[in-house]
Amino acid sequence: MSKSKPILIVSGVAAAAVLLGVVSYTATKPSSPGASGSSSVAEVSADPSAGVYAELEAYARRDASDELALGRADAPVVLIEYADFKCGYCGKFARDTEPALVKKYVEKGTLRIEWRNFPIFGEESEAAARASWAAGQQGRFWEFHKAAYAEGAKEKGFGKERLAALATEAGVPDLARFAKDGDSAAAREAVRKDQEQGYELGASSTPSFLINGRPIAGAQPLETFTEAIEAAAKAAPKTAPKAAPTAAPKAARTAAPTKAGQ
Repeated sequence: MSKSKPILIVSGVAAAAVLLGVVSYTATKPSSPGASGSSSVAEVSADPSAGVYAELEAYARRDASDELALGRADAPVVLIEYADFKCGYCGKFARDTEPALVKKYVEKGTLRIEWRNFPIFGEESEAAARASWAAGQQGRFWEFHKAAYAEGAKEKGFGKERLAALATEAGVPDLARFAKDGDSAAAREAVRKDQEQGYELGASSTPSFLINGRPIAGAQPLETFTEAIEAAAKAAPKTAPKAAPTAAPKAARTAAPTKAGQ
């Protein structure tokens, strides 16, 4: 049995990679026309009734001390988001869809959101990813996330001075530590780990999601996510999943992103 489990996981990942690989991500490219306003919806389709790959549920970390996660570690449903701070459609999801999911599901204990840095648009994307991790080391990831995804924020770029300004806006208390952490080997390793997981799943652009093992590609309408979350909650075992052990579990944080669209 122990030898067959890795094979099952590999087959599940391969199937998910095929699913994500055949979805068109062209609308998420930076040069895509119509990148603002009501038309800025990724031209992709993700059927909420599509296959669920149970093996992929293991990608949820469920670490109660993870500052880049939101909600109870033992929530029945985990949404994993692979995203880039320079991605316009990721910003659309953060402003228009995520706050509704937080209010409807995270605050009620049904959903946990786990962030994965998936920078694909160059050095500034990489720098913003590391900076978000650094903000998280001081408990301000979601505040940084909100500031970086505010309307018009990505157009200002993510150079060093701009990242420091975003950290200030996010309330990061120690800016010297923030700068040091953001340029550290630990930050680079954390981002690399997230990236590798995304590429294993076949994600070639952003945003991409897993909801209890169900791949969803692109900034889909709210209904796509609510249907997938409710289906996952209904199918979840009655016994709550075990959270990853930590030395000092932290209370679930649910407030920060609820105003991301304001």
